[in-house]
Amino acid sequence: MDYLITILLMAVTTALINNMVFHYFVGNCPFIGVSRRVDAAFGMGAAVTAVTTVSGLLSWVVTYYILAPNKLPNGTVVSAPLTGLVVKLFNPGYKDAVDLTILSYAVYIFLIAWAVQLVEMYIRKFFPPLYKAFGVYLPLITTNCVILFTCLEIMRHAYRTSGAEYWSLDKTLIYSFFAGFGFLIAIVIMAGIREELDKADIPKALRGPGITMVLAGILSMAFMGFAGVDKGLQKALTKPVAAATMQDSWSGASRQTAPATTSAPATATASAPATRAAGQ
Repeated sequence: MDYLITILLMAVTTALINNMVFHYFVGNCPFIGVSRRVDAAFGMGAAVTAVTTVSGLLSWVVTYYILAPNKLPNGTVVSAPLTGLVVKLFNPGYKDAVDLTILSYAVYIFLIAWAVQLVEMYIRKFFPPLYKAFGVYLPLITTNCVILFTCLEIMRHAYRTSGAEYWSLDKTLIYSFFAGFGFLIAIVIMAGIREELDKADIPKALRGPGITMVLAGILSMAFMGFAGVDKGLQKALTKPVAAATMQDSWSGASRQTAPATTSAPATATASAPATRAAGQ
């Protein structure tokens, strides 16, 4: 139960509270440029979600097994598994941990480009109508900052020497998916509002990029209203469990005290003959 609560809170926090667009302000280029129509915005958001999920998983695997050193339970810092094997193969006497995180930016960019090509080939092979709907937006995902930011955030949590909370592969999957899903929510909301604004009488000075930036600011302030939802949700989900535990402990205590209560009449009954004998 605690695991499911943790996953739910992580999903809500990533998609709404710490939204990639409205909290971290990344991915603004496609957010502004591809949010003129809802259908195009939805296609872009869905493609970003798919690529972010694949790239996040690949970045965790590469970071854990190749780039970043790991800390053993006894506190010793050692090289990543595959990196350590290569170092022992070429230099068996080298004992220091090898840290390759300086290559993270270059490695993640290549992983993102490869993930985009992988998703593109998969969609083109098995879902041709969806591939035609995406059009040129699918290759342009390579330059989306949301994906690179997600990979860099996962890097902080993929090894135990960074000082941040360690994420296993399941938490990485949740974070990657809902980071892209949060971008999908943001761009679809913006596209829906902009479609309605095409029919509105907007002042000439605010037409075009002006009103778009104003809308982005208003939406950012609106998403600030989700702050604290995670704490309230956690309290709501954990309170019944605590109440049930308290009730079980109370029931156990009642069962333990019940024999002592019922033994009193027996004691009184046993003492009655002794009282009559004393009277005689």
